[in-house]
Amino acid sequence: MEERLQKLIAAAGIASRRHAEELIEAGEVTVNGEVVRELGTKADPARDHIKVRGRLINPLLEKQEKVYILLNKPRGYLTALADTEGRPLVSELVPRALGRLHPVGRLDFNTEGLLILTNDGELTNYVTSARNHVRKVYEVKVKGVPTEEQVARLRRGVRLDDGVRTAPAQIKKVDETDTNSWFEVVLEEGRNQQIRKMFDSIGHSVLKLRRVKIGPVEIERLPTGKWRHLTAAEVARLKGAKGVRSKDAARAGARRRDEKGRSGGGKRQA
Repeated sequence: MEERLQKLIAAAGIASRRHAEELIEAGEVTVNGEVVRELGTKADPARDHIKVRGRLINPLLEKQEKVYILLNKPRGYLTALADTEGRPLVSELVPRALGRLHPVGRLDFNTEGLLILTNDGELTNYVTSARNHVRKVYEVKVKGVPTEEQVARLRRGVRLDDGVRTAPAQIKKVDETDTNSWFEVVLEEGRNQQIRKMFDSIGHSVLKLRRVKIGPVEIERLPTGKWRHLTAAEVARLKGAKGVRSKDAARAGARRRDEKGRSGGGKRQA
């Protein structure tokens, strides 16, 4: 059956769908020996020989088993598959026996928390695409105590130094001292160092940043630097994740929090 080349490349685990499109446009993909640069081109791996940078991907499509890893990324690791500066990579935190896995989105070098690694390009494309509104929840510790008006500006969206205006965000203060404050930030977009730049724009630098939730997948008790396989149920929920919960789901979440409070459960801190 014919399918778009970028979808086949993603399914082979070579790259995310977005990166696959870049490879096609760069002339790195051939079908039956012919360079293909048109993104709409389709091929059938049952009859066509598809190569990416000279590597035949047909065998990968035939035998590949999908792998989904949840990693609690420590600070000081780069979310990339290679680095010319020799910095530690998140791929070094999982066994090589799992195969070639790519990160789903990014976390900055000094940001910690949840990161998914997989060879499923379709999942990567779904989670990272802004149109699917997959929520990412962060715990943020900032220097000083922003005023409510400053926080309201961040909720509405602010224009960053590069001229791009951020989308509206959910921001809730969870604690403060005389010198620092802690917030929960929920984003449906993921620009480079976005949260750090947002708080910089109001004069309060980020001291610590941790992602604690991606769609329906939470950090729970996964220690820093450790990983586990996502369950089949988690993968299914993740592929169907949406940004806005229903009223019933919101009420259920409120009930669970109330029950935790009555049972003595403490709140998390960044």
